[in-house]
Amino acid sequence: MRIHEIDTRDSNDVREFIKVPFRLYRDCAQWTPPIVPSIKQALNRQRHPFYHHSDAGFFVAEDEGTAVGRIAVLENRRYNDYNKARTAFFYYFDTVEDIAVVRGLFDAAGAWAKARGLEILKGPKGMLRADAYGILVEGFEYPAGMGIPYNYPYYGQILEQIGLEKEIDYLSGYMTTEQQLPERLFRTVERLKERGGFWVKSFESKRELQSWIPKIQQINNEAFTQVWGYYPIDEEEVRMIGQQMLLAADPRLLKVVMKGDDIAGFAFVFPDIAEALKATGGQLWPFGWARLLISLKRTKRLLANGVGLLPQFQGLGGSAMMYVELHDMIRARKATYCEFVQAMETNVKSLGDANMLGVNWHKRHRVYRLPI
Repeated sequence: MRIHEIDTRDSNDVREFIKVPFRLYRDCAQWTPPIVPSIKQALNRQRHPFYHHSDAGFFVAEDEGTAVGRIAVLENRRYNDYNKARTAFFYYFDTVEDIAVVRGLFDAAGAWAKARGLEILKGPKGMLRADAYGILVEGFEYPAGMGIPYNYPYYGQILEQIGLEKEIDYLSGYMTTEQQLPERLFRTVERLKERGGFWVKSFESKRELQSWIPKIQQINNEAFTQVWGYYPIDEEEVRMIGQQMLLAADPRLLKVVMKGDDIAGFAFVFPDIAEALKATGGQLWPFGWARLLISLKRTKRLLANGVGLLPQFQGLGGSAMMYVELHDMIRARKATYCEFVQAMETNVKSLGDANMLGVNWHKRHRVYRLPI
């Protein structure tokens, strides 16, 4: 077996790195391919804003000429400067069930990070603050939604065998249209609209939504400083997050909860285009775009990825309005299923609200840490 760092300027090396999970999961019904152009952009040091302030290395494990594993290791200097930390993050981790391969990949990632003065390796955590986190450790029988990590059960087991430990968990759960919200919530929302100053901003087009993205991300920067992995993002990252959001968005499913003229919270729901990504292998050209556009309109599965109330507005009833909006959106779309994606296990208020709604928790993703 050979571990080598790929040259991101070499198209063959990039292709080899990208193909690892496609080979590994080609017979796995639960896995959803990533959007391939997005992965290519992440390896492009000229095009991705991460490289304007930070650095990354990408490693592949080969056995008799076949790639059997991969890992990325990231030095996010903006995160480290803000948190006064010496942390490296790992990402794009995929492997066959072989502890020697896993140990080899983490030895290479650790050596890369240690050479830059970093002291601990955490992850999976990506280049953008909006990237999904973790290794799946519960819920392997359920299909992965668009952009949500999936892996085989042996991943967590091998990582723990080589010394990685839990950092934090993220929970995902689902609701179906058979579930009903308590009637009192609807009465509460009517009172809020009349006397509480809360209202809901809706969007009719992507152009209108695009004009709001900088303001939404500014609020994210200012309000959620206590969440795990936080660091302030700049305009370039805001732009890239916005582009990714618009790619898979139906503007009618994205709502902003307002308190007067101030943003109080978000209820962001996306059509789950996982089936289209499976059909196209994550490719957009030549026919992928058409499949994705059709899926955006027709899918009956939704992902709630960005549901929350700003801390200063919690306890004032805004949560009720946000969840009633979600309820109404799901039914207006005639969706049959909505997955609430990656709630941080320490966010007791958010989890409590979801429990009140009857969310069925069915997946757990774990972020690990390893001293190096």
